[in-house]
Amino acid sequence: MREIKKAGALDADIYVPGSKSYTQRALVIAALADGISHLRNCLCSDDTNLLVEALRELGVDVRTFGKDTIVQGTGGNFRTPAAPLFMGNNGTGTRFLAALTSLGLGPVVIDGDARLRERPVKSLIDALNAVGGNCKSAAGDVYPPVVNYGGGLRGGVVRFEDSESSQHISSVLIVAPYAQEDIVIELEGRVLSKPYIDMTLEVMDDFGVPVTVEGHGRYRVPARSKYRAREYFVEGDASSASYFFLAAGICGGRVCVKNLDSRSRQGDLRVLDVIEELGCMVKRDGVGIEVVGRPLKSGERRYDCSEMPDMVPGLAVFSAFRKGRTIIHNVPHLRIKESDRLAATVEGLKRIGIDAWEIEDGIVIDGGEPVGGEIETYSDHRIAMSFAVAGLRTGGIKIAGESCVAKSFPEFWAVLEELAR
Repeated sequence: MREIKKAGALDADIYVPGSKSYTQRALVIAALADGISHLRNCLCSDDTNLLVEALRELGVDVRTFGKDTIVQGTGGNFRTPAAPLFMGNNGTGTRFLAALTSLGLGPVVIDGDARLRERPVKSLIDALNAVGGNCKSAAGDVYPPVVNYGGGLRGGVVRFEDSESSQHISSVLIVAPYAQEDIVIELEGRVLSKPYIDMTLEVMDDFGVPVTVEGHGRYRVPARSKYRAREYFVEGDASSASYFFLAAGICGGRVCVKNLDSRSRQGDLRVLDVIEELGCMVKRDGVGIEVVGRPLKSGERRYDCSEMPDMVPGLAVFSAFRKGRTIIHNVPHLRIKESDRLAATVEGLKRIGIDAWEIEDGIVIDGGEPVGGEIETYSDHRIAMSFAVAGLRTGGIKIAGESCVAKSFPEFWAVLEELAR
């Protein structure tokens, strides 16, 4: 258990690790490509390490040198591993592998820990089978383990209606160039976390496969248009940076993240719009992004966080320090993340003296004066990091299971301590 020490006004320039989302996309696409790719500034974390090991089991030559990774692409030809691919609670990696193994000869089992087995994959399985795949849930329900019998993808049209995860859509997009015929993806109804789909399209294009957007919510991926190996730089992680931006807003002072570009397509940068709207100063220039804390505005606010769902715990904690009610909505899928993030966030807020409660698709926070308390993280890195930020203002906040931050940001505690000096 780690106790967070109270800090005064902040004054810091920091660097964050490479983006987890970009790293995982680049690893999988480089594994599919022809030739050798050099990936720079990759995130080295529990999640990315699990994905690297799984790719090696599929016959991909992956060599890591600190933040640099060299991937010998397979051209879409993968071997069948002798044992299940274990992905812990890496939901993104699990879904990418569920699609990737469609191109092998199978059967391949993708499994994980107890929490991963509670995270549904039905819409992904249905989508892959709709374009000629052959996979299923091992238990015959909607959850992992996933068994993929391989044999390739035929192609055709697949529709996602109110998909519970953009990762399912991204997974099909990534493998679509290796189908026998074009794959057309149609999105109907609610589309959650769309910036992550845009991120996938960006990385695909960077590796030589542009996707045609045929009107709103319709994507065509040309068949047999293989990825080309390349040198690729992974930009800094906006999700990791967000905790320090929020810390500046809560504690006052300034924090500048030096290796983050305001032009990035990472959807989590939209949290800066909220921080700015609530009174803080945000400086965006060519040498990073800086937040300067100012007194937070009071009154009721409502935020649709469907395009930045990972920001919800941090934004909820931030909202606890201002007077007024904050309603965060359109994020029902947070109940099937690394933890039930809506329930875990509400519980944590109550433990630090803030009135909060769940609604059907989000949470409500009545801000006030948070105090110290013990936070149960439920092994969720975003719960741990969000409430740690609160401790910089209140002191006396203790984080149970603090090692869970290794999932996405192993250096978090060291950077937080440096921030508070």
